[in-house]
Amino acid sequence: MVEFDWLFFFEVLIGGLLSGVMYSLVAIGFVLIYKTSGVLNFAQGAMLLFAALTFVSLVERAVPFALALAITFILMVAIGIVIERVVLRPLTNRSPMTLFMATLGLSYIIEGAAQLIWGTQVHGLDLGIEDIPFDGGGIFISQFDLCAAAVA
Repeated sequence: MVEFDWLFFFEVLIGGLLSGVMYSLVAIGFVLIYKTSGVLNFAQGAMLLFAALTFVSLVERAVPFALALAITFILMVAIGIVIERVVLRPLTNRSPMTLFMATLGLSYIIEGAAQLIWGTQVHGLDLGIEDIPFDGGGIFISQFDLCAAAVA
């Protein structure tokens, strides 16, 4: 008979819960957007990708962290306004399927624009958090996951 490894069980359980915190943020984003606008925006992930690539690209070009954050914020607000005026507002009072398809198409357009502007190479961002596991009594937990859950 094989002995059950409780330490491994709790390590996987905690890792799963920490990942669940990140998934819950995505779900909350969908709910907030839907409740405020009545549109289930499937382009939110692409917009996050665009913002992240903008920020990382600015930091890679030696723009100070705070300035890169401010520029990214201003750019994303402008993009959000343009999307609302050009794509979503003309589709007011249309069927939910029309809005769904519009935001899905918008997602592809944003992802393509991001690849066109910044290319397809991998970008890295050093946040100063080492991804060395924290040892909690034989249970190893990612420090990066702990910090991300705490910020969330």
